[in-house]
Amino acid sequence: MARQAKEKPGPLEYNRRWPLQAAVGATLFFLYFPLIILMVFSFNDSRRNIVWQGFTFDYYQKAFNNSSLIEAFANSLTIAFFCTIISVVLGALSAVMLWRFRFPGKTAVEGAMALPIVVPEICMGVAMLVFFARVMPWPTGMPWPLNLGAIIIAHVSFAFPFVATVVRARLASFNRELEEAAKDLGASEWRTFWDVLVPHMQPGLVAGALLAFTLSLDDFVITFFTAGPDTITFPVKVYSMLRFSVTPEVNAASTILIVVTVVLTAVGLRMQDQQDQKAKAK
Repeated sequence: MARQAKEKPGPLEYNRRWPLQAAVGATLFFLYFPLIILMVFSFNDSRRNIVWQGFTFDYYQKAFNNSSLIEAFANSLTIAFFCTIISVVLGALSAVMLWRFRFPGKTAVEGAMALPIVVPEICMGVAMLVFFARVMPWPTGMPWPLNLGAIIIAHVSFAFPFVATVVRARLASFNRELEEAAKDLGASEWRTFWDVLVPHMQPGLVAGALLAFTLSLDDFVITFFTAGPDTITFPVKVYSMLRFSVTPEVNAASTILIVVTVVLTAVGLRMQDQQDQKAKAK
């Protein structure tokens, strides 16, 4: 009896209470089980995706030998790469501006930056379609990767507010006295920003970069409205394949996208952990 009383969860040990464990387990199940089923059936040796006929790598071979699919994947990686770089720069500078300065219309600027986060993607897609069709038509026939410029601009417009939000939340814990101490020691504004403020923002910058890259790589709705016939991205290509039938080749292409996203996210988190360990060692 004493042992059972000792092992009974305390009032604040919520993770040991079975209702919470059941809720978390059910949430994880509904989130990840469909992805697991998709990945399993990508190895199905049958054109009918709902019937398991055997194990095969043939549809992965078909996916890798599909030149249009590889081109679409290269387009998606290129767009995500440039979108991440531009979004991190714009998001970091916007976060510093909103965190440090007071100016007329600051509330309006904050609200405008929040719009891409709260506005439905379908509205953003239509707005970008009208913008590039009437306001600033993007030139056609440009060499790669310049022909991807319209999609990159569209992705940056909704990705950098996410980066700004993450970085600004990180800046809320910054001690402004560190800046004053650096300036008292003779550091210029640039050296203070680069040597004092940026290292503090680094976890937020990494998190924002991962978020921007993932949002850009997986985006379909906005890309669907801004892509041209020669600028098809991976999600749009998978959708075009899905319109005919759900085959194991579609599952294989989707699995490749999931694996790439997970691997790149894991690498980014690992790099961030190593940087945190080095910072603690100092």
